[in-house]
Amino acid sequence: MMPKAQVLKELMPVTARGEATRRKLLTAAEEEFGGKGFHAASVSSITSRAGVGQGTFYLYFHSKEEVFVTLVRDIGRKLRKQMLGTAAVDRLEAERLSLKGFLEFTQAHPGLYRIVQEAQFVDEAVFREFYERLAKGYSDNLSEAVRRGEIAPGDAEGRAWALMGIGHFLGMHWCLWQGKMPEDQVIDDVMNMVSHGLAQAHA
Repeated sequence: MMPKAQVLKELMPVTARGEATRRKLLTAAEEEFGGKGFHAASVSSITSRAGVGQGTFYLYFHSKEEVFVTLVRDIGRKLRKQMLGTAAVDRLEAERLSLKGFLEFTQAHPGLYRIVQEAQFVDEAVFREFYERLAKGYSDNLSEAVRRGEIAPGDAEGRAWALMGIGHFLGMHWCLWQGKMPEDQVIDDVMNMVSHGLAQAHA
């Protein structure tokens, strides 16, 4: 069944105070969904954590499903922004900054993996959208780097998904399971692999 969040008009605040309340609800929702999962979390637990009444919740969201979908999209926007690597001088440096940006975001948002993975069962279209938007921006940046001569030619889409997979599992192993950033040497070794591949160097 299509969630109501996709068929009802989005409720948007018209004042700065209203936007602040909406942001409090999204922050509380991230903590609840990330800690308990979608099904165990409730509107009452979200509003209690946010410090607002249940009636206030419905001024901003129609349902638990809608706040969840909104949260997944909000996390996606924040993650893409953090991974931009705008200070990089070339694509390889941008890859390092992007990887560190993803890992730092994962460290700061421990519920990220649970929330995004549960999205495929709450709203599969939003689950796919989360990854496809990330991959599209990644692919475009790689294509542009090829055009500028910063990296070797190759399929940008395949590369984008492969690089996303590297970040995904590094974040799972270190940030999610160990609760810490990987050591700099790990990042160095990963970037060496990205830069030069797995082939043995020849003299």
